Amino acid sequence: MKFNKKLESMNTYETAKPIELVVREFGIESKDIMKLASNENPYGCSPKVQKSIVNIISCMALYPDDSMIKLKIALSNRFEIEVENIIIGSGSDQVIEFIMHSKANANSKILINSVTFAMYEIYAKHVGAEVIKTTSIEHNLEEFYTLYQDQNPDIIFLCTPNNPTGDALGSMELFSFLDKIDSDTLVVIDGAYMEYAQAKDNSKKVDPKLIVSKYENVIYLGTFSKAYGLGGMRVGYGVANENIIKELYKLRPPFNITTLSLEAASVALEDEEFVHKTSSLNFQEMDRYEDFALKQKINITNSYTNFVTFHLNQNQNSSKISYQLLSKGIIVRDLHSYDMNAIRVTVGTNKQNSKFFLAFKKLL
Repeated sequence: MKFNKKLESMNTYETAKPIELVVREFGIESKDIMKLASNENPYGCSPKVQKSIVNIISCMALYPDDSMIKLKIALSNRFEIEVENIIIGSGSDQVIEFIMHSKANANSKILINSVTFAMYEIYAKHVGAEVIKTTSIEHNLEEFYTLYQDQNPDIIFLCTPNNPTGDALGSMELFSFLDKIDSDTLVVIDGAYMEYAQAKDNSKKVDPKLIVSKYENVIYLGTFSKAYGLGGMRVGYGVANENIIKELYKLRPPFNITTLSLEAASVALEDEEFVHKTSSLNFQEMDRYEDFALKQKINITNSYTNFVTFHLNQNQNSSKISYQLLSKGIIVRDLHSYDMNAIRVTVGTNKQNSKFFLAFKKLL
């Protein structure tokens, strides 16, 4: 059987090993396994969300509200924008897919950071576009602008804070860059970890309202999978001017978000206290990671997220260490697929982090 030749050059996106497979492979009880690989909120989601979900179980026989008006109104109130400036996706990944298919084709160029979210490149290959990468590991907007002038890309992806490194751009620096980009080049600002970034340093905050009011060629992406603790619900969104949103809607399938997911995301926005509390706990624990790295003489990226990236030295092997941690029931993300001898570790609870430090120190 013949398949699309574009698939020949594509790799499958690999997620972290599920807890269920670790149980089967190593014989470890699920309660003793720590998943610190996918940057989920270790404190779960708001109790208000859990309560609201129970109350709508009886509606499961009906299709979801395809207008998604409750969630759109909640987002429009949060960001002080119109509902026409919003599109909802099954995770922000789906919005990225809409963006790629709406703007790019086999003659297009896509500009991304050398180390960043892998789905940008994967979706670019879906349409046969050429991917241009920077040489810098962390986002360097001077290099981005040089490549923009040389390559004339159709889409530029800026992930801030960046996954999988954790670095973040300053908002003033970012807006200065956007001011120099022509109106026909679409710039995507992926703010999946923005709630964490602005909690740590408000100068890193990107305000979607400013994006809508000032730029006709920029779209901001957000998600409920990280700080809001709804990774299992798969809800993301895009915010941009109405013309961009209208084009993306032409690619959106009907009922792409479940009733449970829409309710969970809407209620999650009502409980900002939960986000503030868990973000504060996150950075309290991150201080311990920074102290650990200093004592163990391991380089880490200054992170504005809920994860830490450890850059290992030449005598250490990220794949080997990741497997050894896995055998002890600790799931982390090996970054060898990014051509990095590094591991990415989600900042867990105090107890989880203590267990990780003890196991990691022994392996080092």
